Amino acid sequence: MANSLSLKKITVYLCIMLFLLSCSSKQLRSDSKGIGYTESGKASFYAMKYQFKKTASGERLDNRSFTAAHRTLPFGTKVKVTNLKNGKSVTVTITDRGPFVKGRVIDLTQSAFKKIGNIESGVINVNIEVVE
Repeated sequence: MANSLSLKKITVYLCIMLFLLSCSSKQLRSDSKGIGYTESGKASFYAMKYQFKKTASGERLDNRSFTAAHRTLPFGTKVKVTNLKNGKSVTVTITDRGPFVKGRVIDLTQSAFKKIGNIESGVINVNIEVVE
């Protein structure tokens, strides 16, 4: 009898908790990294020595593709990268972690970098925006 009474209390407690949780509205926090999240900083590109090496996602790096590395964005995230000097932009998919150099926010493949900047410069100022 006591066992069934405590089971009833637990069931009621769980139902109340589920009800309260379902009533809460989940708002997008300003520090969330969903669609519309933006960040500014420097972009660099992968050296050829990384060609066909495995990235953090397990894919092989191909400098002919439009992929990139970001420290925290989920793999598969689509990011629009805009060169702040000339306004050119490219959309890339996050497949790797990095860059690990202070002030840099994204590492692009060489093909992606060439779409928005001169590869001779090595590093450019960009704005990134999550689009998907």
